[in-house]
Amino acid sequence: MTAPEDHDYDVIISGASVAGSAAAIMLARRGARVALLERRSDPAAHKVLCTHYLQPCSYPVLDELGLVPALEKAGAVRNEARWYTRWGWIEPKAAPSGPELPYAYNIRRSTLDPMIRSHASGTPGVDLLAGHAVTGVIREAGRTVGVHATGPDGPTELRARLVVGADGKDSPVARFAGIPAKSHENERFSYFAHFRNLPLRDGITHSWFLEPDVAYAMPNDDGVTVVAVIPDKKRLPAFREDLEGAYLDFVRALPDGPAIDAAERITKITGTVNYPLHSRRAGAPGVALIGDAALTSDPLWGVGVGWALQSAQWLAEAVAPALTGRGDVDRALTAYARRHRRGLAGHQHLAADYAKARPFNPFERLMFSAAARDAGMARHMHLFASRIIGPLRFLNPVALARASAVNLRHRGGPSPAPVHLPHPTP
Repeated sequence: MTAPEDHDYDVIISGASVAGSAAAIMLARRGARVALLERRSDPAAHKVLCTHYLQPCSYPVLDELGLVPALEKAGAVRNEARWYTRWGWIEPKAAPSGPELPYAYNIRRSTLDPMIRSHASGTPGVDLLAGHAVTGVIREAGRTVGVHATGPDGPTELRARLVVGADGKDSPVARFAGIPAKSHENERFSYFAHFRNLPLRDGITHSWFLEPDVAYAMPNDDGVTVVAVIPDKKRLPAFREDLEGAYLDFVRALPDGPAIDAAERITKITGTVNYPLHSRRAGAPGVALIGDAALTSDPLWGVGVGWALQSAQWLAEAVAPALTGRGDVDRALTAYARRHRRGLAGHQHLAADYAKARPFNPFERLMFSAAARDAGMARHMHLFASRIIGPLRFLNPVALARASAVNLRHRGGPSPAPVHLPHPTP
């Protein structure tokens, strides 16, 4: 192993959005020297295509980063939620004698990204190199040992004991390092826009599971509400014919939907018609991937920012002792990749299956229907939807038995059918 003094840095991170900035902060606090490269020069640069939803699983990371007071001051909305199903609304509430439900925040990336990037740049041990794009990696003896980059002063070369790709779903670092992606097609597409003066009941997030179509409305900072529609691709021709008309008709037809016509739209309608799910090995010799570079899931679940923060924390915890103590970095990377897979692979498997734009399967029907009928099951659903618990705990035998008992009490009533929105006429 090359000695640290032969490197420019302990860690080079490509990408200074949520995952990269969080990793830079946590690694530097643990004693690592970090170069944080960001291809964009604008300090206000931010990701546009995002749910702007920080899952409750990310709250411990936000707390470690020291961002909670700043988020609250910026007007971030604590994210309670309710979900519409054919059996009625699932409305998780804290137990009368229990603790409050876990939460994190809804906050626009135009607020969050500059905030966390500024926090990183002010952290001792972090050098933020704005306007620097990675153009290749340096490999020696089968191991990545640095990057080629271009910046305001032209090409440059940086070396480090670890290179981190925090550079999104199409990750150049992963491509240069030869780490392939496994992809799953997404049979839904999505469009969203931001509104003012769009009140939601109780001021909390609403989601609609219409089997197979999905939609959500999320209150954010500064009184802005994000409204997204995520339909089956069978509806795509109508949206291509008249995007605004199809989008508005879809929202107007939502059961108990928001009063979209009374609100002020403050952004254009934007989105994507092809957003496959990607997953990559999170660690390789000399390289780690975090955030969307490691795993890009279906945007309808709003997990991207939360998982970006969690993966950054997992990486820092795994590799910092080796980086600062001259230990075996690659062995630490193997441990990180194992933790990443253990924490997220099950969730990704379920997301990839649901991305087929199918109706609920029998297990989903059992759990969603019970959650709409029973407060305890609604809390259990909240823990899973918040990614506090994984699929095995969500579908454990005790939970399945309780869901079955709840539904047996409702046996004999009419069996509701899925709500299908009318197809817009081009």
